[in-house]
Amino acid sequence: MIVLSDHPEGVLLPVRAQPGARKAGVLGEQAGSLKVAVTAPPEDGRANKALLEVLREVLELKRSQIELASGETSREKKFLVRGVTREELAKRIAELVSLARKS
Repeated sequence: MIVLSDHPEGVLLPVRAQPGARKAGVLGEQAGSLKVAVTAPPEDGRANKALLEVLREVLELKRSQIELASGETSREKKFLVRGVTREELAKRIAELVSLARKS
């Protein structure tokens, strides 16, 4: 189960990054985090930018609604999501994880 936590500005989403993958997308859940693959290498923040784009797209967010909160150089990251309730975010993530399991 993905552990979302409250933040004064929104909700913190834990993400386990997999940079340098063949295909970008949500892979499922791992150790309480959403596992996301990106094709970009972990150099000069390229993977972080790619993660932001993948998350923004799959969670149907605007650019201003999501940002990297911590873990800039780690595979374990936390993204701050604004303008979405914790319950709504949990619902969107559950759908993504369910789709990832089927593929």
